[in-house]
Amino acid sequence: MPVPLIVLALAAAQPAATAPIVHGRTFISPMGQPFRGADGLSAWFNGADRNRDGSITFEEFQQDAEQFYQTLDSNRDGEIDPDEINHYETVVAPEIRTGFASTGNTDDEAKGGGRLGLLTIPEPVTAADSNLDRGVSLQEFRTAAEKRFQLLDRDGNGLLTLPELQSQRSAVRANARHPKRDSTNDDNQTPGIAEQQRPSPDSGY
Repeated sequence: MPVPLIVLALAAAQPAATAPIVHGRTFISPMGQPFRGADGLSAWFNGADRNRDGSITFEEFQQDAEQFYQTLDSNRDGEIDPDEINHYETVVAPEIRTGFASTGNTDDEAKGGGRLGLLTIPEPVTAADSNLDRGVSLQEFRTAAEKRFQLLDRDGNGLLTLPELQSQRSAVRANARHPKRDSTNDDNQTPGIAEQQRPSPDSGY
């Protein structure tokens, strides 16, 4: 066999290198689904906007939440149990775990679930466990989705648009870079969703 053909054959036999996940660019959807890439927010929005009319209704938001719920409920028993939650937090979206650090990227997006999305909810799946039984039922997930939609629908018109959500995402990022900033000393600040208190365990979101 001619030398060039041998070289080509050896090259073809080598396993393809796996591109590393750049966790610093992860976006976590309101219900906890990770989207990795340069514009994860738009990727999530375009998937949730099922009729492609440029806005997400409450019904579409719920459908998106339930679709992700079915993905997490891998054994199809109607509950996201502790093992499935652990799988979510260690395999599906390890970025949401406290103290997770990405390599090669030090921006604020790499520092925890509460800074990776639109709402300051560090653990978006377990936060839906309203009765604290260490599992999340579909009804609990639906209830959490309803409350989170209401938080995001700041003008109360029943629709979420991409520009509105991009503005709220910017507020989360800005607050993440200045987590200890004293808002009482600046009358010109506009509090964003990122500055809301973390929900209590029994709040459902």
